[in-house]
Amino acid sequence: MVLRRLSVAGISLAATLAAAVLAAAPTAAATPQSPRPATAQAAPDIDVVKVQAHLTELNNIATRNGGNRKSSGQGYRDSVAYVKNKLQAAGYTVTEQPCTSGCASGAGPNLIAEWPKGDAGTVYMFGSHLDSVGAGPGINDNGSGSSALLETALTLAEQNPAMAARVRFGWWTDEEQGLNGSDFYVNSLSTTDRSRIKAYYNFDMVASTNGGYFINHINSAAAAPMKAYWDSLGLQPEENTEGAGRSDDYSFEQAGIPTSGYAMGAGARKTSAQAAKWGGTANRSYDPCYHQSCDTTGNINGTGLNRSADGIAATLWKLAVSDTAPSNDFSLAAAPSSGSVEPGASATSTISTATTRGSAQTVQLSASGAPAGVTVSFSPASVTSGDSSAMTVATSATAAPGTYSLTVTGTGSVTHSTTFALTVKGTGSCTSQQLLGNGGFENGTTPWTGDTGAIGAHSGQPAHSGSRSAWLGGYGYSAADTLSQPVTVPAGCSRATLTYWLHIDTGETGNTAYDTFKVKVGGTTLTTLSNTDASNGYTQRTLDLSRYVGQQITLTFTATEDASLQTSFVLDDAALQTG
Repeated sequence: MVLRRLSVAGISLAATLAAAVLAAAPTAAATPQSPRPATAQAAPDIDVVKVQAHLTELNNIATRNGGNRKSSGQGYRDSVAYVKNKLQAAGYTVTEQPCTSGCASGAGPNLIAEWPKGDAGTVYMFGSHLDSVGAGPGINDNGSGSSALLETALTLAEQNPAMAARVRFGWWTDEEQGLNGSDFYVNSLSTTDRSRIKAYYNFDMVASTNGGYFINHINSAAAAPMKAYWDSLGLQPEENTEGAGRSDDYSFEQAGIPTSGYAMGAGARKTSAQAAKWGGTANRSYDPCYHQSCDTTGNINGTGLNRSADGIAATLWKLAVSDTAPSNDFSLAAAPSSGSVEPGASATSTISTATTRGSAQTVQLSASGAPAGVTVSFSPASVTSGDSSAMTVATSATAAPGTYSLTVTGTGSVTHSTTFALTVKGTGSCTSQQLLGNGGFENGTTPWTGDTGAIGAHSGQPAHSGSRSAWLGGYGYSAADTLSQPVTVPAGCSRATLTYWLHIDTGETGNTAYDTFKVKVGGTTLTTLSNTDASNGYTQRTLDLSRYVGQQITLTFTATEDASLQTSFVLDDAALQTG
């Protein structure tokens, strides 16, 4: 939780804290935990042991990086990598969002993960900040919220229930410097994207050792499922007065998005009434290690952490998980599913739909994946399931020859997709050109995808030219970094050559390849380098990609490290030249 924020709704922070300390609460005996109420599709129990394992790793990351995970340090970047690797392996669509304005100098990226199922027009978002203060590892503040969210996300993927709505998770950078990462995210959303987020739920310090049970905007409609779960345990939660305006929910609240969330308290003191109903020590801080070096894995209330994680899952399942299969559903198909044309000509296909469950519904058609010089249209653009539409794929005279996979999407109360393979024929004419975008990494991260937090100006690892490079690996423990970029290699060229500059330094010794760097096109590995190739300074490497002329490819650089001793693979000035 950020230490302070300027006055909220005209009330000073001092007054807010005083209210938290002085507010009287009804005295009641602590109530034993009750079983979860039965539902048509009950939310799973989140394994608190697994949540605590994530906390242990975040603590270890801080230990390896000067004792903290502050947003501008390597500890934060390693935290992002840890969470991201878990989510990608589970099947999430994961994006690193660099904070390009408003954040502290050198702050790492936000991490956004979306479960790619459910109605994309109805999004429920769950978030927590992943950074710590510089004074300590930040395990309660806010490894607790971050780890509870991570394990909830992994459990959702493992259970893979039918989804009624989309679920999106956010791990925020630079919260401790003023909610900067979440501010940047919310401000980057279009009006339409904001309208799709029906509620945002925030989790900041959910395992305070002397904590209470607090809910943001406890009487709001957004808070209802969160309150219902804690009420079912007899916890008698209270309004989160101390946290008002001090964590990332405030960024969403300012944008008009309904918000709520759990917290167990920070530096304010527990009242006698609160100690009577929740236990703990009156007139003592909810978290005695708030923003201190003692905020380690020893500063965690396991019972509170368990109740918070289970409440997150209960809320998510209540809002976004479907109790049954969709009441109305449809199928989507393209016939033919491929077409071959000369540049300047068009291909056609019939997009057929059928009602497979319940009643017919309106299906909106769209297409993605078309390269430059290719457009896709539908007549009509929307159909009632059971009807068909004529798809026209038009190419310009300058469309590059090659084969492209187009994705046709039908969106109704559910979403389905199918593919159409377009081949643009002809040998084409070859214009000598460099095809990679931002190969020197000087212009932000676009169009690279993957671990884009590796891109930046790195002290201790100077760029080959300019000021920025991509530092892959270098952790000293089991980890992997990947950068990818889609490229269309025009037909008609006799050759395509990839060049890049790579600096490899390592703490490994001997001639065994422990840590590797691979260059791939699609699933094909073109070359593998390792710690055994380490040398002073940069070395230019060259690969022949002529076999891919006339194709749409994805070029990938991947660094993989084993469990000990770092190897850094610093990449710069990559180019794919045709001729």
